[in-house]
Amino acid sequence: MHSIEIGSDLNNIPQVESLIDKVCEDLSLNEDYYGNILIAVTEAVNNAIIHGNKNQASKLVKVNVEESNKGIIFSVFDEGDGFDFTNLPDPTAPENIEKPDGRGIFLMKNLSDDVSFDMNGSKVSITFAVNG
Repeated sequence: MHSIEIGSDLNNIPQVESLIDKVCEDLSLNEDYYGNILIAVTEAVNNAIIHGNKNQASKLVKVNVEESNKGIIFSVFDEGDGFDFTNLPDPTAPENIEKPDGRGIFLMKNLSDDVSFDMNGSKVSITFAVNG
């Protein structure tokens, strides 16, 4: 459906926002979906830039969008080594509440219908059940 590649620089986030705008416009999605998609996908791209590609501008982040019978799927790929996505700290636990990071994946899971990881964590797919 749509895809873009950006260098690993947070200044490139507006390109991702433009992609999300276009997808939501093409599918005539309401504002509730738009807000959830914007936050969840932006978090995934931030994680890919900062944690996956270690802010190395020469490394790319790819965002791919496809429609399926489950809804719309945003996949974010980075060129990093991945991470242990099966053992994530709970950002709502008392010992983690004050920490400045660690909420991205929690937000993605709470704003979407499904979050899955592939390629050792270098690919995250976020599904929004927008059909019907």
